[in-house]
Amino acid sequence: MNRPSAAGRAYIRPMRSWWRRDPFFMRYMVREATALAVLVYAIVLAVGLVRLAQGEVAWNGWLAALRSPWSLLLHLVLLAAFVVHAKSWFEIMPKTLPMLFAGGRRVAESTITRIGWAATLLASLALLLLAWWWRP
Repeated sequence: MNRPSAAGRAYIRPMRSWWRRDPFFMRYMVREATALAVLVYAIVLAVGLVRLAQGEVAWNGWLAALRSPWSLLLHLVLLAAFVVHAKSWFEIMPKTLPMLFAGGRRVAESTITRIGWAATLLASLALLLLAWWWRP
């Protein structure tokens, strides 16, 4: 029996759960996992588009499916994931932008993040008001 000696074996680094050891990587993996919620919701909307193309009966069936308790629970989970996803992107945004200056001083990262949140809230409010005003 030819057994390789301990000194002759190649080192194989264990790859399982390496990201659990460091809080930075944990946050990174959670941020990446929330992108799956975006994928799931895109699929839900794509199915709705297909049902719309199939006619009124298929569309009404899709709407009825969206009103089910399981669908409402799924949408609550997706909403929570979207909030985490948006929060992480607003935290990353100032790090990916080139340095911004106003009045000869560099704009703080927290200011950029707050402006992003404010723009999102204003756009959401405007869309809600538009949807309320444009009701048939």
